Amino acid sequence: MNRYSMIIQWSDEDQLFLVTIPEFAERVVMPCTHGKTRKEAIHQGEQVVDMYLEAWEQEGEPIPEPNILQVA
Repeated sequence: MNRYSMIIQWSDEDQLFLVTIPEFAERVVMPCTHGKTRKEAIHQGEQVVDMYLEAWEQEGEPIPEPNILQVA
C-alpha cells in the first residue's frame, strides 16, 4: 500500500472521475488516470502510482516523497 495522495474529481465533460496525484504533478501530466466510478478511479490511481514508482526505481530516477498530513 502506498502513502501518496489522490485527488478524485468528477468531470462533466468526460463523464468520468479523474485522478490527480499531487506528489507527481511536476513529473507526470495530470490528471494521470480516470474511472467510470469512484471505486474504479481509486483502483486505477493506485495502479498508476505503483507503475511510476517501479519505473522510476528501475531507471534510477529520484522518487517523490509522499505528502504527510501532520495534525497539531
